Amino acid sequence: MIKPMTSEHKGAVLEMMRVFYASPAVLSNGSEEIFNNDINNCINDNPYLEGYVFEENGEIQGYAMVAKSFSTEFGLPCIWIEDLYFKPEFRGKGLGGEFFAYLDEKYPGTIMRLEAEEENERAIHVYKKCGFDVLPYMELKKIN
Repeated sequence: MIKPMTSEHKGAVLEMMRVFYASPAVLSNGSEEIFNNDINNCINDNPYLEGYVFEENGEIQGYAMVAKSFSTEFGLPCIWIEDLYFKPEFRGKGLGGEFFAYLDEKYPGTIMRLEAEEENERAIHVYKKCGFDVLPYMELKKIN
């Protein structure tokens, strides 16, 4: 189940961010200060950042952070999928596709963008399967 991130999720999300940002999927390592700032902005109604957790039977499976802006390149409101992380045991279960379908419904008439490392072939496969196209500067986009 996709749920808005709340203060009760802070510890679990912080733990997952540490793993995600230390992985080859992300070029920067982040910092505790950045992680805490991101989470606090997600749970404190920042109009530009939303946080989500994937939870089933009280178990957190992953998290996502989405930033809102406008793309002059496409002339549309823009939803940037900033972070999308699932614990290893929950990968390959369709949660990513479920999240993109959720965003499609929540934000019609927008362009969705995200970044991926070229080596992250599994994630890129999922993104393409969900309708994203590769941009020449290695961003993926999806127009709803």
